[in-house]
Amino acid sequence: MSLVSSDLVPTQISQLPWKIILLVIVIGMFGLVVLYSAASGNIRPWALNQGTRFFIFLAMAIVMSRIPDNFWALGAFPMYIAILVMLVGVELLGAVAGGSQRWLDLGVIRLQPSELMKPVIVMACARFYEILPAGDIRKFGAIWPAAVLIGLPAGLVMLQPDLGTALMITAGGITVMFLAGVPLRLFIGGALAMAVSIPIIVNYVLHDYQRNRVLVFLNPESDPLGTGYHISQSKIAIGSGGWFGKGFLQGTQSHLDYLPEGHTDFALATMMEEWGMMGGAFLIIAFGLLIRWGIGVSVRANSRFSRLTAAGLSATIFYYVAINMAMVMGLAPVVGVPLPLISFGGTATMTFMICLGILMSIDRQNRRVTRW
Repeated sequence: MSLVSSDLVPTQISQLPWKIILLVIVIGMFGLVVLYSAASGNIRPWALNQGTRFFIFLAMAIVMSRIPDNFWALGAFPMYIAILVMLVGVELLGAVAGGSQRWLDLGVIRLQPSELMKPVIVMACARFYEILPAGDIRKFGAIWPAAVLIGLPAGLVMLQPDLGTALMITAGGITVMFLAGVPLRLFIGGALAMAVSIPIIVNYVLHDYQRNRVLVFLNPESDPLGTGYHISQSKIAIGSGGWFGKGFLQGTQSHLDYLPEGHTDFALATMMEEWGMMGGAFLIIAFGLLIRWGIGVSVRANSRFSRLTAAGLSATIFYYVAINMAMVMGLAPVVGVPLPLISFGGTATMTFMICLGILMSIDRQNRRVTRW
């Protein structure tokens, strides 16, 4: 998948998956256009900062693509432990913003360890199933260690509180469990147990604002000026955009401040008001091509760890996109999951680029083995 083949270009450059890199750049540039519009035609404060982060993290992903895939296998558990320690540090020393305690203030940057756990939980679970003997995959010993690996960070993230990130960590780990060959009956049993425990979770585990979001999702008109305000304005913005949108810089919901968080969690609504259904279809197709490539990397992988990691990271990108789009359109409760490369936010962009860098690393190793 290389677009560069000239002998004048170094091999390290020509071997990069340039079609995928260009696709990511196109999505990222479209995101900067959306943020430019969200600021009423100004590159500050969002588009300029997001663009700087985008290219820095894209360069980081390209550097990561040169790392051998066995490095990720050997480093999976140490990275998991390090981020788990950081999550504990968030509970003890974390910075509070917006009523949530999710960040570690390192002076230069404010780091959100829960975001980093999204790709790391995939690698940790993939590493566990790589070293697990094949004959033990249908035994209980294949279940409880992975459940502990997933449950510890998910529980710590729920304490912050951050329901959306906890769900994504859980979904990424469970996806690897499923792909590793854990019997389907166990997932069905777990789903039934979860269904039975939903009333307990809603009434005794979730915070008041999280519980209200679930209730508003079930009955959107119950509190249109309170908890349901975000989703009501988002639906108005998306619906008013129609097929082709109102036009660039012509959105009213975001420019007149009717749409809260129009540059972060609800950036998709800002975009679809101006670009319409066609803009939404473009993003779905673009992310779909990216995820399809990630699945192809998994299919071509030469080790169990690489196969599970590539598939799990592709699923993580899918969960980002699917949960945000469903949330913004009122098809899922508002859980605070951003849309990669479109929503403003450095940590989410970094997490996405980490997934991309590891996928490119596995893809490079696949092509090296194939040529040999």
